[in-house]
Amino acid sequence: MMEINYDAYETVVGLEVHAQLLTRTKLFCGDSAAFGGEPNTHVSPVTLGLPGALPRLNRTAVEYAIKMGLACKSTIERNNYFARKNYFYPDLPKGYQISQHTTPICIGGRVTIRTTAGERDIELNRIHLEEDAGKSSHDIDPDYTCVDLNRAGVPLIEIVTEPVISNGDEAYAYLTELRKMLRYLEICDGNMEEGSMRCDANVSVRLKGDTRLGTKVEVKNLNSIRNVRRAIEFESRRLIELLATGQSIQQQTRSFNAGDGTTFTLRSKEEANDYRYFADPDLPPFEVTDEFLARIGASLPPMPEELVQKYTRELQLSEYDARVIADEKESAGYFERLIGLTGAAGGAKSYKAAANWLLGPVRSSLNEKDLDWKDFPVPPESLAALIRLVEEGALSFSIAAERIFPVLLQEPARAPLEIATALNLLQSSDTGEIAAWVEQALAGMPDKVSEYKKGKKGLIGLFVGEVKKLSKGKADPKLTNKLLLEKLEN
Repeated sequence: MMEINYDAYETVVGLEVHAQLLTRTKLFCGDSAAFGGEPNTHVSPVTLGLPGALPRLNRTAVEYAIKMGLACKSTIERNNYFARKNYFYPDLPKGYQISQHTTPICIGGRVTIRTTAGERDIELNRIHLEEDAGKSSHDIDPDYTCVDLNRAGVPLIEIVTEPVISNGDEAYAYLTELRKMLRYLEICDGNMEEGSMRCDANVSVRLKGDTRLGTKVEVKNLNSIRNVRRAIEFESRRLIELLATGQSIQQQTRSFNAGDGTTFTLRSKEEANDYRYFADPDLPPFEVTDEFLARIGASLPPMPEELVQKYTRELQLSEYDARVIADEKESAGYFERLIGLTGAAGGAKSYKAAANWLLGPVRSSLNEKDLDWKDFPVPPESLAALIRLVEEGALSFSIAAERIFPVLLQEPARAPLEIATALNLLQSSDTGEIAAWVEQALAGMPDKVSEYKKGKKGLIGLFVGEVKKLSKGKADPKLTNKLLLEKLEN
């Protein structure tokens, strides 16, 4: 078997992502766009394509498409129309799909990604609106294909990159960032398992230095971001092996087997499809006015990258902390409310304390209970009050995190001060009381005291720990250190 120099080749990938928009109704009629429901219940004459049924454009879907375009720094097309894309498929009831493929509402744009190789922009070709097809199921009946048209007509945006992605890691990073943006904008839930975000990968390979694109293979039916990466890695290697052994690459549509990480042929494409696009005669063109565009632009929330810049530059958080907090809109929103209650007076110290709580106890509790941020029970006001108790010296962080916070999770309406008082956990700043604990701690370890006085200064931590133990965590740490040093140094 010949040895193949895989490093002599490079992979070129373009991704096509269909994102189902979170509108209440479908793109061209009032049928429900909700996921699920009994088969063929979210339908009407428009969805079914019955004679005489006329479509009417969903304004919210247009707004959502423009939101994504603005977030991606795309150019927004002002004069728009829809075209009919003609082809036959069992779950396409009209015999055509209404799409903007020839005249996208968003042109160009970019999505910034980060991998171990560094930061780069993935350039977009376009973002356009179109309606979804229905769903064919081949495993319900042994003799027939079953068709559910509930999904037919649901609004989608198709986000198409230029062929600029180099490997599976970049594809993974791009899709992760794209899903984050969709969720921040609240226009798509990004759930690939339910099909609300679907990805097709166009993969080709070529010798390094060659500027011509190789014959591409389209990999469909990818139901997770991880599987997109796996499919690209497998297909890239397969195509390189074909070229290196003198075989030709056929333009194909392939599917991915998640079980063994391989792809397999669905059909060959010997020539380009002729979809016979023409402007839909039942839908008038629509214009995006300056006022409409300005209103949508004003409604955009801060995007993840903006928040990262804010947290690192203004709040002086580490980039790691900033990116973890900004990773989900819900965590960023909670953090924003939290620092609004704690940060103004304490400055950078309070911002860091808030971040430590979110990335420490809060995140651990969510992971342990397998909860989403929206299900976190403790309101920001209560967590802010707990943080203030720590900053004021009334509680140590460990007591607050290990004793008070678990009670808050069970009884979020209770005040942290009330819980601390009821459990007798408030730190003592009584000099006499702490001095007694110090005396008791040192009296119980005469040998260690002697070692300390001979120069083993690291034992101070042992004495502090003993005082903490005797006081059950109530002794003020700063005052404890001060009294211990006074006693030991004299």
